[in-house]
Amino acid sequence: MADSTPLDRSDLERAETQVILTTNAVANELRGGPARAAATLDSALDRDLGFDSLARVELIARLEQEFGVDLNERHAFAVDTPRDLLGLLLKAGSGQALRLTAVSAQHDDSDKNAISPPHHATTLIEVLEWFAAEHAERTHIQLYDDYSDGAEITYGDLYRRALEVSAVLQSLGLEPDETVALMLPTSRDYFVAFCAVLLAGGIPVPIYPPVRRQQLEDHLKRQSRILDTCKAAMLITNDEAIAAARLLTVSLDSLRHVFDLSNDLVTAVSEELNRTFEPASRTPDDIAFLQYTSGSTGDPKGVILTHANLLANVRADGQALGVDSNDVFVSWLPLYHDMGLIGAWFGSMYHAVRLVVMPPLTFLARPERWLWAIHRYGGTVSAAPNFAYELCLKRISDEAIEGIDLSRWRIAANGAEAISARTLESFCARFAPYGFARKTMFPVYGLAECSVGLAFSLLDREPVIDRIDRRQLTEHGRAVPVDTPAADVSTLELVACGHPLPGHEIRVVDENNREVPERHEGSFQFRGPSATQGYYNRPEATATLIRNGWLETGDRGYIACGDVYITGRSKDMIIRAGRNIYPAELEDAIGDLDGIRKGHVAVFGTADHEHGTERLVVLAETRKRAEDTREALSQSINEIATALVTAPADEIVFAPPNTVLRTSSGKIRRSACKALFEQGRIGKAEKKVWLQITRLLIAGFGPQCRRLTRSLATRAYAVWTWLSFAALAIAIWLLAWLPLPRRALWRSARLLARTAAAAAGISIRVRDADRLPTAGQAAVLVANHQSYLDGIVMLATLACPVRFLVKGELQQSRLLATPLSRIGALFVERFDARAGIESIAAAESALKQGEAIMVFPEGTFKRMPGLLPFHMGAFSVAVSCNTPVIPIAIRGTRQILRADSWFPRRGHIEIHVDTPVEPESGEAWSVALALRDASRDFILEHNGEPDLSHESNKVERGIT
Repeated sequence: MADSTPLDRSDLERAETQVILTTNAVANELRGGPARAAATLDSALDRDLGFDSLARVELIARLEQEFGVDLNERHAFAVDTPRDLLGLLLKAGSGQALRLTAVSAQHDDSDKNAISPPHHATTLIEVLEWFAAEHAERTHIQLYDDYSDGAEITYGDLYRRALEVSAVLQSLGLEPDETVALMLPTSRDYFVAFCAVLLAGGIPVPIYPPVRRQQLEDHLKRQSRILDTCKAAMLITNDEAIAAARLLTVSLDSLRHVFDLSNDLVTAVSEELNRTFEPASRTPDDIAFLQYTSGSTGDPKGVILTHANLLANVRADGQALGVDSNDVFVSWLPLYHDMGLIGAWFGSMYHAVRLVVMPPLTFLARPERWLWAIHRYGGTVSAAPNFAYELCLKRISDEAIEGIDLSRWRIAANGAEAISARTLESFCARFAPYGFARKTMFPVYGLAECSVGLAFSLLDREPVIDRIDRRQLTEHGRAVPVDTPAADVSTLELVACGHPLPGHEIRVVDENNREVPERHEGSFQFRGPSATQGYYNRPEATATLIRNGWLETGDRGYIACGDVYITGRSKDMIIRAGRNIYPAELEDAIGDLDGIRKGHVAVFGTADHEHGTERLVVLAETRKRAEDTREALSQSINEIATALVTAPADEIVFAPPNTVLRTSSGKIRRSACKALFEQGRIGKAEKKVWLQITRLLIAGFGPQCRRLTRSLATRAYAVWTWLSFAALAIAIWLLAWLPLPRRALWRSARLLARTAAAAAGISIRVRDADRLPTAGQAAVLVANHQSYLDGIVMLATLACPVRFLVKGELQQSRLLATPLSRIGALFVERFDARAGIESIAAAESALKQGEAIMVFPEGTFKRMPGLLPFHMGAFSVAVSCNTPVIPIAIRGTRQILRADSWFPRRGHIEIHVDTPVEPESGEAWSVALALRDASRDFILEHNGEPDLSHESNKVERGIT
């Protein structure tokens, strides 16, 4: 390619390929393995690929050899991308300058070629970033509206707005892995807030807003339990709930900020637009969010779900459902519930499915809106609990859906609660004339502890209903098939919920934790990549959840022909006279009675100490007040109970509407209803709103005082610490002007640094300090960089003088340049590649004179925890001078003082020193890489932070 013959297209393509291959090879060597994103012609060498000066030297040398040309050094160091290098190579080889323009592919939503999901992504953040980069204009979410097509949210819109809000969250002091509660309805704000918390490094915690003022106290108490358990630092809500939400700060120590996203943050965002923001770097094993269980026991538990859990689940779900980017998911499911959040939103995000969303109340008020949205937007996938299909049967008239077409609907997932065979059959029959196919009904089974989905029906299979002998199941725990009609009270109909998702396992065990045969009832356990690690801040509950690697579902059932059948919840099962009674079926049958509110019946057992069994209690809501009417209802309830469980109820309690407690997802809170019954509180009037608020304020007085005390103590510590550091800086600055030998100057500065640290209450523990260099011993000391404190800490640690490599910008300040030079600093230019090479030469000179040098090879530090990629300069210097490298791991300085923060906090610092690593013989670049990898492995093992080798450590001007 060194001749002057003009290139044809095939030659050009070969040249492009060679440049990319060589760039990728060097990038992979820098990363110590495959880079997160492969290099392209338009990748930024520094920002995207992490190339420092020496990596550029290596890349240029290889390309010159492969193309047989010599490049202009000044031009080669000035390039930004491999495409720029290609232009230089072609110009040097052919005498022609070829201008190659990058072509950006345009994606049209009308294009029916399915978009492949980001299989490479390991976190939800990476999924969103990839779509924002590759398909920014593609519609991701469409907000349902009765009178228009509804507002659209593209991937790019969502990402840009989330970045703005996440910058504000960081400016308000959100620390990595702190929890942020989202008490928002279905809206644009919800999606933005959730993504913003992720980008800022926080952990979202979805909760639901209050529904009625009359239940204000009960609602706030329940949310307080969630917020206290997760130690929420912030709460984001809307203007309708802001007043009630702010009451929570009174009684919760951890809750620092409560604000309205649509109002409070608008001003804040506009003021923070110029702020430097660092999106959090998350790993697959980091917590993505906390899914609080519905709290039916009054004791909500936060299910820990990592990015790996969620992506494993949405990928398995997508495989089981056969979804692609041409699908349209229509959902009214609440976004604080796993089925709506993970199943609908995350699944749609990952598979590039258009998500049409409406608020739950929009559906509940007029259920036909759900079906019309499926018709209108060409919905192919949707999901709902069983009660929603029942509501459609009861509330939708033929006139309301005249002309509707449901033929495109191919997946109607039915899950999240007990599935009624009768509802399933009736829905399929009722809506068949409108194009609804029976095979569209898709029973599923899942739980929050498995992200959302665990077992799915098979595609293109009609629902399977198992008819079994009721007596055999309740008395002997065996699912014996029968041929009797479904109307026979001795027959129980159960719906098959499908097979375990790919990569997941389900088993049924007895009370001794032994697996039972097929068609024998027992407790369900599962395991798989979607399984949670446990409950947040609840080690006792986690211990009961996980047993020998298997997780308890809390459900009972059996398996037949690979299909999962659910018979009930273990904790809700009533044992009466040796028989197992399952409340759900009895509640459903009683709810069908005229005069009883459907879905507002609770059946539970209460201890019968006299007979050593349980009493069967029926709590039913009704508006009927006449005694004769209630008597007739009682008789009907007992007839149903006798038919289904062979005995009447021991007690029937009629209550006014809104007495039966339900979870946020609509499930009956049987345990909570039982507690009300046993406390004699059923039917009692709610307290006045003002009285509830007064009680909440009084209850929060103590926590507020404790919070104020802690806040004052923290601020006092920060002021004292800065006074100590300021005194240190002034003393060293004055000391540097004295005509002292360098060794004496170093010892004095070291003593001052140790004194300042002690005054600030910061303990520094050094492990294996004998491995540090002694006087006159040449060595390259490399340490991770976490904070501005690192230099002071190393000054306090090192007994003998070393030459610190510091950023060259400080040399421009006469006030700092002279004192730093006196102590022994070597200034490194970070923005000029050629000057950076000259700095390396100065370091080599110091080593040859028997001095030790101290380098932070990350080159910078960030607010987010993690070890960034290492620049190669220190290791190349060690190789050229045949000098050992001493890796040093610093742990704790970031926790005391983070980047972009001037508020120090108490902490402890540990320094781990490794055995000196000697350069081996071999090719210089390979030996330097080996030194880099050995040093990085040691530091990563001891610094207590994640590996961010995939991150960029590019340093912008003016930013440390």
